[in-house]
Amino acid sequence: MSQHIAIVEDEPSIRENYADAFKQQGYRVSIYGSRSEAIKAFESRLPDLALLDIGLEDDAEGGFEVCRILRNKSETVPIIFLTARDSDLDIISGLRLGADDYLTKDISLPNLCARVAALFRRISAITSSPAEEDIFERGPLTMDMNRFIIDWNQQRVDLTLTELWVVHTLARHPGHVKNRDQLMEDARIVVDDATITSHIKRIRNKFLKVDADFNCIETVYGMGYRWLEN
Repeated sequence: MSQHIAIVEDEPSIRENYADAFKQQGYRVSIYGSRSEAIKAFESRLPDLALLDIGLEDDAEGGFEVCRILRNKSETVPIIFLTARDSDLDIISGLRLGADDYLTKDISLPNLCARVAALFRRISAITSSPAEEDIFERGPLTMDMNRFIIDWNQQRVDLTLTELWVVHTLARHPGHVKNRDQLMEDARIVVDDATITSHIKRIRNKFLKVDADFNCIETVYGMGYRWLEN
């Protein structure tokens, strides 16, 4: 069965345009014009990927609420914000709520489809990993790459798909500095520096919630990030 994309966008012509583009790529598509409509649909069935605008009808931040609710239902469903709002505050807010990517509406349709395809490839790469790669351990860190589960000192750390893949990329090679381009290549993501920075901050905060002494992700200024042995 083809993958299912949910588009939450209040402008009919825009959402139909996106829907047509994804249908041509072979995806199944559902479209919603309001926060309430999307949330009601997600109560009965979650999509394989959600594409969200922020402003929905008279609800200036409705997309943020949809993201929050969807992320509470699943840490691994890929979520992309696609919006005209490009302020740093909006970008940071979206990523803090657990979005995997944040795009502005000036992006071309081919580029948008490529971003979506990249997220689906990451899911496929994880689920099709060889058996010996399913369970990855590094000191107190245990990652089940088949079930999208990560534990630190036997305590669950709830990471999004993007966050899990970034941690896996860093922890596989402790001490090695990964710059943005290397993280994008290894983690199969296409993002800018600000997005990488926001993901790293969110990852650190999640580990700190279960271990106040967590310090395994080091920023190497001007170069990138590396995983330190605990």
